Amino acid sequence: MKLKLAVLFGGKSTEHEISIISAIQAIGHINRDKYDVIPVYITKNNDFYVGEFIDKIEEYTHIPDLLKKSTQVIWIKEGDKVSLYRYPMKKFGNNCITQVDIAFPIVHGTNVEDGTLQGFLATLGLPVVGCDVLSSAVGMNKYVMKTVLKDNGVPVLDCKCYTWKDYEDVDGLVARIEQAFTYPVIIKPLNLGSSIGIKKANDREGLLEALDLGFEFSKKILVERAISNLKEINCSVIGDYESAKASECEEPINSDEILSFEDKYIGGAKGGAKTGGSKGMASLKRKIPAEISDEMRDKIRKMAVDSFICLGCSGVSRIDFMIDMDTNEVYLNEINTIPGSLSFYLWEPLGVKYSQLLDEMIELALKADRESHKVVYSFETNVLEGVHLGGAKGSKV
Repeated sequence: MKLKLAVLFGGKSTEHEISIISAIQAIGHINRDKYDVIPVYITKNNDFYVGEFIDKIEEYTHIPDLLKKSTQVIWIKEGDKVSLYRYPMKKFGNNCITQVDIAFPIVHGTNVEDGTLQGFLATLGLPVVGCDVLSSAVGMNKYVMKTVLKDNGVPVLDCKCYTWKDYEDVDGLVARIEQAFTYPVIIKPLNLGSSIGIKKANDREGLLEALDLGFEFSKKILVERAISNLKEINCSVIGDYESAKASECEEPINSDEILSFEDKYIGGAKGGAKTGGSKGMASLKRKIPAEISDEMRDKIRKMAVDSFICLGCSGVSRIDFMIDMDTNEVYLNEINTIPGSLSFYLWEPLGVKYSQLLDEMIELALKADRESHKVVYSFETNVLEGVHLGGAKGSKV
């Protein structure tokens, strides 16, 4: 019997539309002999919808019309089973749309990729493809991620974290940044991806502009020095805490000093049915393999695997590195726990088809679910039996 696989995408995120592209692209490559695929669209209000048009990329040009001909659903757990029920429910007839055996979130950004959605699905008792709550949260928080990796010997750039509270005294904040760093610096929202809200500052005027932009998208921002002579290298990893392997390395080609949202997703983004009408991250201009030495390639691939395991990741992630061409030093920049297009294009040069990659991701989730049933999470006790709370004075309940 085929497993019912719910592929979730969208959500309350600045990367909402990119998630739609990535998910519909993946849906076209999932093995239908093994899985019954249930596309589940999450609106920007966090409502869930299913229907025959939900996996059609052309329908998202006018989402209100799509929702009118789709069915809103809620998740209901009944014993060991999880099902999607229409909402609001009809007074008569069957309101159960389908049962779900496993969840595959293909989402990007805050509120969805950061562990929030993973925690909701895990609470229902569903196997979840990809990183768990903790690794998702750590991967999304750039400051925490860098702290963990630095503590485990992975080279990262020194950084500082500032908040809206610090921004209330903007002159004081600028002075603190200038005391900690020399120009140029990079300002990044703490928990966003796709290069949203990121800006390089070469002087005080640029810093003020970068702070305005960063705090527009996040209440916390990260500041680090900018590498002037920079080469960016990306590498994908698949696996779990026991073992993982690295993909080919890529060298993205940006149209500006920083690889922008437009570079990643908009330039030349036309595709066919299997790509969901757009190639997403696969449309980015890049060199595969990257133009680096064999020694540097081996170093980055090992660093990628070590970091992936260190952060407790599972499924497929993409890890982005920076090479300071003046010193030949390599720094880990960030990890994308659910990368755009699931980084399938980095595996094709190694002979791994997209369908194989998706199969392996799902198998890893099923493995993690089997292991979770071997762990004791609660005890059957009679601690509360006979306890009179009103008379429990001085005792610890």
